[in-house]
Amino acid sequence: MKTLTPLTAGVLLASLALVVATQTAMAQDLAKVAPNNTKVLLDNDRVRVLDVQTKPGEKLAMHSHPASLSYTLSAGKLKSTAPDGKTTENEGKVGQTNWGEAETHAVENVGTTDSHVLVIELKK
Repeated sequence: MKTLTPLTAGVLLASLALVVATQTAMAQDLAKVAPNNTKVLLDNDRVRVLDVQTKPGEKLAMHSHPASLSYTLSAGKLKSTAPDGKTTENEGKVGQTNWGEAETHAVENVGTTDSHVLVIELKK
């Protein structure tokens, strides 16, 4: 069996890392990881507006948001899990608006009611 030169091995590892990083970045778009729960209402060069709905017990896979604000349309209790495993629970009230810095998290509706939130992601 032929062995790889250090240069060839380095190029292969770098290529693999690029493929994995690209797939991870693509997988972190909420509209792609949870298309049944997320509708893109507006997407331009400045903002993206997402309509996100979850039923009790539903989970949204790990995804990322740039700096954003959210507006609660129907109350719900959500658990957010960061990549390091740290969890927080938030109970949204109708009409509540929250600001959030850029983040990566998974979300689960741990309440007993449907949750409906508008997420406005800032691009600039």
